[in-house]
Amino acid sequence: MIELTLAEVAEAVGGELTGDGTLAVTGAVLVDSRALGAGDLFVALPGERVDGADFVPAAAAAGAVAALTTRADPALPCVVVADPVEALGRLAAAVHRRLADAGLSTVGITGSSGKTSTKDLLGQVLAADGPTVSPQGSFNNDIGLPLTVLTAGTGTRHLVLEMGSRGPGHVARLCRIARPDVGVVLNVGSAHLGEFGSAEVIAQSKGELVEALPADGTAVLNADDHRVLGMAPRTSARVVTTGLGPDADVRATDVTLDDAARPRFTLVAGGEEHPVALQVVGAHQVPNALSAAAAALAAGMTPAAVAAALSAAGPRSRWRMEVTRRADGLTVVNDAYNANPESMRAALAALVRLPGRRRVAVLGAMGELGPGSDAEHARLGRDAVRAGVDLLVSVGPDAIGVHTGALAELSAQGRTTDDRTQEGPALDSVLHVPDREAARALLADALGAADVVLVKASRSYGLERLAADLLEGTDGAAGTDGAAS
Repeated sequence: MIELTLAEVAEAVGGELTGDGTLAVTGAVLVDSRALGAGDLFVALPGERVDGADFVPAAAAAGAVAALTTRADPALPCVVVADPVEALGRLAAAVHRRLADAGLSTVGITGSSGKTSTKDLLGQVLAADGPTVSPQGSFNNDIGLPLTVLTAGTGTRHLVLEMGSRGPGHVARLCRIARPDVGVVLNVGSAHLGEFGSAEVIAQSKGELVEALPADGTAVLNADDHRVLGMAPRTSARVVTTGLGPDADVRATDVTLDDAARPRFTLVAGGEEHPVALQVVGAHQVPNALSAAAAALAAGMTPAAVAAALSAAGPRSRWRMEVTRRADGLTVVNDAYNANPESMRAALAALVRLPGRRRVAVLGAMGELGPGSDAEHARLGRDAVRAGVDLLVSVGPDAIGVHTGALAELSAQGRTTDDRTQEGPALDSVLHVPDREAARALLADALGAADVVLVKASRSYGLERLAADLLEGTDGAAGTDGAAS
């Protein structure tokens, strides 16, 4: 973060300062008292079980210069506010305005799926052009986004922000903290449909990003998604489209997958054509890469430089098509960070393209789908059978619909326990287990050394631990091959 005095912090957040206002924050802004060091500012967030204000003495002992908190504490100078989360946003907004005035370029990314993967690709591409802030993981809410902004400094050239939304007004609020110069909308899917209520409301909410852009900014819109393309009239910024169709401004042609299911394509942009060989897994990464390319071009990079940087970019964030080979040859694909119908289908499509003796899908439930949840889980079971997986294991009571949907599809196809004549599972290869422990026990016996197994569910179900269990199933080192989502 840029250096600020405590008086400047108090003015930015509208708080009451107790202590010496000439003292300066010279380190980081953190919400975890265990990570603090000399010169840091501790933001004492209230929680359901603990109150961050109780940890101000620990922050002082760790060397923090001050605390942003709801009550004064003699252990440290404090900036006292009613709502530390809101104050954190105000502080980030003040810092962002200063950095933007000094030339910082900011890209905001939203969409129902693919935000983190696109952010990871774009962050690595822009880093080839200059110092870039683009953290690993999904820091895309009212706490994570301002903390990301506050890691930028005077030497930062590019800032890449992931913007999540759980309802109308959320993206607009994040844009008030850090107004982007470039806004990327990836897609409108069914993630959080239960909270939004309809795809139209999701589109309205995601489009808040392009509405926030300045007239001299750039909106990057996925032309292959009609709801995203329909956002063009909602912005005064320049519109750049991406997609596989011939009319997209930034497009991919000659798309193929290599033997490890990594996409290869020709990037067509600005009248130029350049080859791209992605290091991440799955055909669904091509739209993400195109959006990253368009944003980098809007930030001033050349098509050749963008193509080269995309080809060098690797996986960064955990549990997103994280492909790891166990010492005995079993391949585990950990994509358990989150799940919705679109990302589930993309993961299944990637799974069946990966080399292996058998392709095994271990699927948990998808959360926050609303009244259509049962139908979506049944559809996922049918999709898994149609994709051609060899073994399908659904985990947990909320995923029983995956099992029943798969059985219905097998019945419709006339498949039996003895039907091994065509690609895909037979009746006895579609199984349901009650929990992670039961899945682990089943898979310990069912998996072979040359198999490849996908583990995916919504984050709340914790199946990333099952993937870790599988990797610990034998002695020896494991090597990571790639990741995506």
